[in-house]
Amino acid sequence: MHLTGSVIRPPSEADSILIQATLGCSHNTCAFCGAYTGKPFRVVPEADVEAALDFAATYCRRQRRVFLCDGDAMVLSVNRLTRLLGRIREKLPFVNRVSAYANAKSLRTKSEDELAALRGLGLHTLYMGLESGDQDTLSAMGKADTAADIVAAGQKVRRAGLRLSVTVLLGLAGIERSGLHAERTGAALSEMDPDQAAALTLMLVPGTPLHADWKAGRFALPDARGMLGELATLLAHTHLSRGLFLANHASNFLPLKLRLPRDKDTALALIGRALAGDVPLRPDYVRAL
Repeated sequence: MHLTGSVIRPPSEADSILIQATLGCSHNTCAFCGAYTGKPFRVVPEADVEAALDFAATYCRRQRRVFLCDGDAMVLSVNRLTRLLGRIREKLPFVNRVSAYANAKSLRTKSEDELAALRGLGLHTLYMGLESGDQDTLSAMGKADTAADIVAAGQKVRRAGLRLSVTVLLGLAGIERSGLHAERTGAALSEMDPDQAAALTLMLVPGTPLHADWKAGRFALPDARGMLGELATLLAHTHLSRGLFLANHASNFLPLKLRLPRDKDTALALIGRALAGDVPLRPDYVRAL
């Protein structure tokens, strides 16, 4: 199967069949993101997608999931997504779930009923990047959607019966707005009430505007203790009805995997012990994006 450029997918989609329905990201100006540098956004021709499905039908029969790449597959029209999900069901009958990244802009063009119809055709999980619930932080980072737009889109996804996974970024507001970023991000997650929330730790990528700001002294990245304090504040302000809260990405200093609300107090106590120096942190040399 031919895949163009570097392919980014969620850790939980590691065993999925990767089908590039789009290339790159239709926004691609977030100051912290270097995922799609040098890959202009475009929709992949249906003939090329069909060829990828043919390959998967022959060589990927042990896999049960499909992830639609790249960063903006849900920007496709409902008609195009309907055809694609139908072809997946026809050509890959052994697949039991299809997932994709989504953003507020791409979801704004789709009604709740249309999303529910796509769910009926096999769409299972949408991954959204909230990054921060603090609007000043989102604006500074060049995020296309507002915090309110992202929250509303996530709520629509949940109402449509789709599984929702939301990612946030520790450290994104720098040192100065760290507390506000954490509090408002926890509040936004609570409003979205996703099935899964994942907190990653910001790692500056050379070549991005944010890395340039850091080099020039315009952005101050919190240290390990600052990131842990931010995680504690975020978690304290996150109130999910039920669901997973993950901070076990390779970028994080203290790997956590908990189910909310059951495990919140235990996790906060563990973070407190780590801040006191009683729990070892993941060293910088093994942390990665």
